[in-house]
Amino acid sequence: MFPKPVDIKNLLFYVQRTFNINTLIYALNVNDKGELDEKKPIKIYWINYTKDGSIEDLNFIQRKYAYGVDIKMVDTTKKSYAFNFVSYKKKQIFLIKSAIDNKYEAFMYLSNKLILLQRVFIQIEGGSFWAPKVKYLEVTGKDPIKGDEVIERIIP
Repeated sequence: MFPKPVDIKNLLFYVQRTFNINTLIYALNVNDKGELDEKKPIKIYWINYTKDGSIEDLNFIQRKYAYGVDIKMVDTTKKSYAFNFVSYKKKQIFLIKSAIDNKYEAFMYLSNKLILLQRVFIQIEGGSFWAPKVKYLEVTGKDPIKGDEVIERIIP
């Protein structure tokens, strides 16, 4: 059973995969005043559950070839962003500030609906370090209007 991260400040969503229970955290990157770092709006790190729950940064290979993100500002007025994983460019994720509570959230289109992204699970079966065989991605989110859970399995 994979642990669900709790009490993570500025959590946008998290990623887990079949290798182990360690979890990737994608969090809003803010300064001491709570203001968004516009040059690097997302902070990515591991929670190492297999050891002691410690936090570890991604290494160069993880950041550049697997779990890092390519991000760009798409609306300078609203300070909205579009990004994708460096290893999977077919699905875009949007970092959008809510007009209601002024809080940033990660959104993605699933089942033709814009949903609030919560979790990505990567099912890996074989392959190698440089070319793992990803059987599917299971993306979980929430309909921001109805509150219903939305799950979509993506076959890469």
